[in-house]
Amino acid sequence: MPAALQPFSSSRVRDMPDNQIVTVADMARHDDSVVRLWIGEGDLATPAPIRDAAIAALEAGDTRYGYSQGTPGLRQALSDYHRRHWDVEVAPERFCVSIGGMNAVVMAMQAILDEGDEVIMPSPAWPNAKQVVAICGGVNVAVAFEFHTDGAITLDLDTLFAAVTERTRALFINSPSNPTGWRMPLADMRRLRDFCRKRGLWIVADEVYNHFVYDGQGPAPSFLQLCDDTDRLLVTNTFSKNWCMTGWRAGWVVCPSGMETLFARLCQYNTTGVAPFVQRACQVALETGDDFIVHQIARCQASRDILVQGLEALDNVTIFTPQGTFYLFFKVHGLPGTSLERAVQLLRDTKVGVAPGSAFGPEGEDYLRICFAIDPALAEEALARLVPYLRTLPAVAAAAR
Repeated sequence: MPAALQPFSSSRVRDMPDNQIVTVADMARHDDSVVRLWIGEGDLATPAPIRDAAIAALEAGDTRYGYSQGTPGLRQALSDYHRRHWDVEVAPERFCVSIGGMNAVVMAMQAILDEGDEVIMPSPAWPNAKQVVAICGGVNVAVAFEFHTDGAITLDLDTLFAAVTERTRALFINSPSNPTGWRMPLADMRRLRDFCRKRGLWIVADEVYNHFVYDGQGPAPSFLQLCDDTDRLLVTNTFSKNWCMTGWRAGWVVCPSGMETLFARLCQYNTTGVAPFVQRACQVALETGDDFIVHQIARCQASRDILVQGLEALDNVTIFTPQGTFYLFFKVHGLPGTSLERAVQLLRDTKVGVAPGSAFGPEGEDYLRICFAIDPALAEEALARLVPYLRTLPAVAAAAR
């Protein structure tokens, strides 16, 4: 930004950092020889019934303003979807359809934050969520995950609770977690709920990856199963991951009973609602897309297993086998530089694009992230490029890993 304009721009946004994932991706976005594992999206096309529903709605002229909060049919389908997968009753009126999961998080924070309010967030964390807190005038308070030499990742709840101050308004929980693959145990979810009830705090639960749990253990539990409709709970989600709809830009928020009108207003004044033909496609995704989710999970598990088995065999790599999501977080010992520099080096030398851990906060420095929502054959290709290269780096004793 020109220096002359800086005093006239918002202090909330002018110092926002560049997204390092985009920085790496832009270096080779149009290079077809690169195996692209940097951005968090599946490589399959949106299923045909979903596409066809949008086309039919367009041809029928469903292109005008509609319900700001979402069509009644879509909100009913969301209610049915949650009953089917988590055995919970959520009234259709509590759903607010958003422009992707990003807008869902924005509206959740707009609904609860005043200037200077703190949001506690386990980190490394999705960078967009951190910046939304700042844009809304809040203060992000990071609490670091614990990375163990045996490949486990844990979150100490006592440390999390100790970070609460008189300015704390909410705890943001993304479980399963991007980028780490950590999943909050059910007992910890209950303990967190009880703590927040006692302290009058909000839980903002980003449950985007709940279906992406492997070895027959999914879906991950939802806070909606543990809380009643008057708890201070906001749940955000998206159509992007389950049905390969990242470009469609549609998601949802679940709000407590009594906040429906507030969220209808937020929708109206933020975006005036999601395009009606997109909403029709989303309704079909919810009503017909369960088999596609199962297919994606099996495909992701195959790719995850290929990458885990290949990388864990290397003496100079520490991997954190994900409990959920479609991300593999790992550390390469003997590769110099910052995590951004390491990601650039791997892109240059192996033609494999990965995300730098520092994109997710300083707690992610030294780490890298791979998205494995890909064809298993592509996972094999990524290994064929990475393993010979990583073997040329200095080996590290197990005790130092």
